[in-house]
Amino acid sequence: MFEGLGRFIHRGRKPLLIFTLLFAVLSGVYGVGVFGDMKPGGFEDPKSESRHAALLAEKAFPQRAPDAVVVYRNDDLTVDDPAFQKAVTDKVNSLPRSVVTGSAHFWMTKMPEQVSRDRHATYVAMNLHGSDDNIKEESYKAIKDKLDVPGFKTLRGGPVPTGHQAGEEIGEDLGAAEGFSFPVLFLFLVLVFGGLAAASLPLLVGGLSILGSMAVLRVIAQFTDVSVFAMSLVTVLGLAVAIDYGLLIVSRYREELDRGRTGSDALSRTVATAGRTVVVSGITVAVALFGMTFFPFAFLKSMAYGGVAAVVLSVFFSIIALPAALAVMGPKVNALSLRRKKRAARTPAPADGEGAWYRLAHGLMRRPVAITVVTLGVLIALASPFLRIDFGANDARQLPNTAEGRQVHNMLEKDFDGDGVKSIDSLLTLAGDATSKEQGAALQAYADKLGKVPGAKGAQITGAEGTTARVSVKFDGVAVSSPARDLVNDLREVTPPPGSKAYFGGETAVFDDTLDALADTLPMMLLYIAVATYILLFLAFGSVLLPLKAIAMNLLSLSATFGILVWIFQDGHLADVIGFDPTGNIEPNMPIMLFALIFGLSMDYEVFLVSRIREQYDLLGEPTAAVATGLQSIGRLIASAALLMCVPLAAMATSGVLTMTLFGVGMVIAILLDVFVVRILLVPAVMKLMGRASWWAPGPLQKLYSKYGIKEGDGVEAPDSTERVPVPS
Repeated sequence: MFEGLGRFIHRGRKPLLIFTLLFAVLSGVYGVGVFGDMKPGGFEDPKSESRHAALLAEKAFPQRAPDAVVVYRNDDLTVDDPAFQKAVTDKVNSLPRSVVTGSAHFWMTKMPEQVSRDRHATYVAMNLHGSDDNIKEESYKAIKDKLDVPGFKTLRGGPVPTGHQAGEEIGEDLGAAEGFSFPVLFLFLVLVFGGLAAASLPLLVGGLSILGSMAVLRVIAQFTDVSVFAMSLVTVLGLAVAIDYGLLIVSRYREELDRGRTGSDALSRTVATAGRTVVVSGITVAVALFGMTFFPFAFLKSMAYGGVAAVVLSVFFSIIALPAALAVMGPKVNALSLRRKKRAARTPAPADGEGAWYRLAHGLMRRPVAITVVTLGVLIALASPFLRIDFGANDARQLPNTAEGRQVHNMLEKDFDGDGVKSIDSLLTLAGDATSKEQGAALQAYADKLGKVPGAKGAQITGAEGTTARVSVKFDGVAVSSPARDLVNDLREVTPPPGSKAYFGGETAVFDDTLDALADTLPMMLLYIAVATYILLFLAFGSVLLPLKAIAMNLLSLSATFGILVWIFQDGHLADVIGFDPTGNIEPNMPIMLFALIFGLSMDYEVFLVSRIREQYDLLGEPTAAVATGLQSIGRLIASAALLMCVPLAAMATSGVLTMTLFGVGMVIAILLDVFVVRILLVPAVMKLMGRASWWAPGPLQKLYSKYGIKEGDGVEAPDSTERVPVPS
């Protein structure tokens, strides 16, 4: 099948390139509009109790939790001066009511919490027009430049301004990351290939996949919510995976040219080997990323949409457009070489004891038990901090200290006594009129019970309309923390008034519902990824045990990565080196996204390595020799691909937004651990211990593999004598 595809591409190379150019133009023109169709947020479960509480509150009462918090400070005046009051209240009253649907300032509420300790600052809580985060952000953008008061320091914070500032920061950081990554990647590719022509081809695939993914996301955004954060994944993953696949295809094509093949023979052999590997790898990565759609959060679903689009398009262009370009270029793929001497017509496989990667594999397989035990011990030790992970939701602390939203957060924490708008709200649907004397007494009794729950600092009725009422519970501490979450669950145990039903809302309730939804869905996602990956790897390698080995190693590598991330980002180690302020917790969506990405990309390198080992095993018929010669032939390529993938990820790690920093650092750590520890050190040692059992399958499964396996398709190439390398057992 794959060799036939290669011959077809060679025959239709020019029309395929014209189609590729047309696709790039159309997808670029259409896809650039995706930014206007994307939405912020997406971190809440739309079917949760807290969301139901929010809908009840929106219908019955003015919003209690503000969308924006604007701080006004004057070093010469205090809030007790009439000039201070007039300046702020005049500004608030001048804002259009069609945009600012509600506001609360100190001179209205008389709440001491709204005044700083030195009385030179106060904040105004505002609610913005809009039924979702996207519309509210548009409302904010309409007034954000109208909030300044002459002579006052004005700072914009709260959920909507903070989300807007984070989006702007991410957009700037992504632009800087792309501007840095492309030239650096090109230079690295020139070093890998030794020529300008070959180095440009993987970048071409990366650009095509990014443009295509933008168009796909815009189409999806017409039918469902797509988070603005999805573009960060599309940009990085599209570029990184496309370069990996492009590197594999171009390297194999040059290898076939060095062996004396030309024309359709060289191309068909490239597609049959490297092309097959790319397809298996891409499907495996896409399957893992698709697992994020199991969760109810628009953020994770959006990441799945963008990630799957980027990977699938990278595979498509790597096995269609890139081979077509190679067919047109032919031997000119080696043009513009920077090396003085061209490679020999053929590079023989290393003789016994020759080749750095060969010698490394041979050395590892001499001591397989020791290598396995030591490597596993190191990975388990690195994973141990993961056992004490503490989750926390995104807030203004994800922004750099230069951002207004972060400054507002810092001022409220340091300069004000308590949070006047922080509460856990119980929204009740009642059997009768909430304003009646009987219901009022029942509500007050319920509020008294809530206020006496350990951790609560009092409760009061803050709304009664029709058959809906709201009781707000005050508390100290961080709203998105384990103690606050425990308080929500304790409050839920309090029996509401007879005939009523209570729905708890507010930031803490949202956080609790988020963690519950993640915990409920995670087992299904893990089972799906494990089963789907096992089936794909069996169809690729025809082995019963190798897929189990791959999954176990992936989980170990992932655990080690998460342990390091907890040590860095939760505990605060290396904060000064990396450049972030530790929050003491990890945003819960990030491990899920990283799991899907890292699991898929780890299988990426597993497929790269084991495909070449399988190819050598079919040629040599001896498992130890296959591992040594397989690693010799692909080791440098895998190491180069990993380092190249780390370039855009490391660029993202320099972002001023904490979640992007964590993502970039986590991916770099995961890739380096997986390639240089798991694939290069652990895989050869474990496969030596497994011996021929690596390729074992019972008779019925062998027949299944023979009929449906994802193989090269047109038979195994006859080996040359130079490829038979004796390796001592």
